[in-house]
Amino acid sequence: MKRPFSRTRRRLIPRALAALALALLAIVPLATAASAHGSVVDPASRNYGCWLRWGSDFQNPAMAQQDPMCWQAWQTDVNAMWNWNGLYREGAAGNFQAVIPDGQLCSAGRTEAGRYRAMDNPGDWKATNVRAGLTIKLQDQARHGADYILVYVTKQGFNPLTQKLTWGDLQLVTKTARYAPAEYYNIPVNLSGRSGRAVFYTIWQASHFDQTFFFCSDVNFT
Repeated sequence: MKRPFSRTRRRLIPRALAALALALLAIVPLATAASAHGSVVDPASRNYGCWLRWGSDFQNPAMAQQDPMCWQAWQTDVNAMWNWNGLYREGAAGNFQAVIPDGQLCSAGRTEAGRYRAMDNPGDWKATNVRAGLTIKLQDQARHGADYILVYVTKQGFNPLTQKLTWGDLQLVTKTARYAPAEYYNIPVNLSGRSGRAVFYTIWQASHFDQTFFFCSDVNFT
């Protein structure tokens, strides 16, 4: 015959369950904050754009014809697309050219064990039509803040359809001051006289840690 619960034990069980629920609620926000970072959302970075257009339909074979560069990126590493906001390196100490070789700028030197390596491939990435005067919009999901943001653009004549990006292909457009933590940072740039295809290369030095994010955004100057 089983022994019935005592009144004391009956009271302890609900209290224990309540304590466990509170502990889980405390853990979930921390995990969410730790995994959230950000990206350039306008003009969309390669990784963000592929997630934005195909995240809800990434197994659609039509992507191969409609958006072939995103198709090869999804096929290379699905996790890179789901983690569109995690393209960063740690411990670079501002010496970016020393840790990111030519040809690997868009993957931040094949960071995260090469997860984002497809970002480096030249080809017909979807390009955002822009004017000479535009504002680059960076989303900081975790509100890390920014010590500074560097914006480069490829030199006139660079062809992203056939060339991998190198440091020598870039010219510095602007270096911002510090940004207090916020959800979005707006960086105005002006490139009068530009036309045709180009790539913006944005480097975001986060303030919370020596953690640096790198983004390639394909544009078409109209």
